[in-house]
Amino acid sequence: MSDLGIGVSGFCPSLPSIVEISPPDIARRRLAHWGSIQADNVRITRRETFEYGFQARRHLLIAYERAERDDGETLIDGLPKSTLREFNCKLSFVPAGRRFYGWQAPRVLTRVTYFYIDLQDPLFDLESGITTAIRPRLFFFDKAIWDTALKLKAEVGNSDPGSRQYAEALGLVLMHELIRLDRTTSTARPLSGGLPAWQRKRVVEFIEEHLAEEISLGTLAELVNLSLFHFARAFKQSFGVPPHRYHSARRMDRARSLLQRPALSVTQIGAQTGFRETSSFTRAFRKFTGLTPTEYRRHAEE
Repeated sequence: MSDLGIGVSGFCPSLPSIVEISPPDIARRRLAHWGSIQADNVRITRRETFEYGFQARRHLLIAYERAERDDGETLIDGLPKSTLREFNCKLSFVPAGRRFYGWQAPRVLTRVTYFYIDLQDPLFDLESGITTAIRPRLFFFDKAIWDTALKLKAEVGNSDPGSRQYAEALGLVLMHELIRLDRTTSTARPLSGGLPAWQRKRVVEFIEEHLAEEISLGTLAELVNLSLFHFARAFKQSFGVPPHRYHSARRMDRARSLLQRPALSVTQIGAQTGFRETSSFTRAFRKFTGLTPTEYRRHAEE
């Protein structure tokens, strides 16, 4: 790998206050600045290995619209390193001052938007209720944050007179949504009595291998030698949702990934994710994302 100053030797102190990508000519970027928020819309133009790094005195929210890799790793200071291969429609949050760095050999042409949040802006003062102590998060999904991020991204390049005021308002909403998510997580009671690591791994792998199939609670419970009641209770304590909701969410995550591939029709994607009827798939997808599959695909192609 080429040296960006982001490996074991530590972060380069001269790194600029936006995410640095190397080689730089692999990325096509569009930037917009709305006072407290700066958006950096990035499209990778070649399928070759690239690196990225960031550290600055402002928060960074990352919205991955299209991101799949054959190899690579991503790190945020304070969190375990991730080698996740597919993170379409995922978010990451890097608090001010934390290091964010990694590399990847892309499987598809990556599309990502970086949102830089300036802590010194008057919008984020004590009277607004904004606090800067937000924990780092790597590859998560929150619908409210995702929807607001997409609205902000849509304002990049918008020359309408009211666009700046609208974007600034969205930036404040975005910060409140991040705070809400952080407070909700931090005040949740610690989970006890959940599934041990080996049981979680076995169940997750089984669900991933059978996403397009109906999976009964009994099948999953038998997989880890637990009673139906004990398994259902332990699963929810481990994952925060019942097994059927987890299965449904993973189906929708897979559908969003497949919708990035123009060669597949919506009907084919529905079938690959376990829906016999396209109408059933459309209803389920819209309930989960707020968009129909066709609308989601059209938006992803913009």
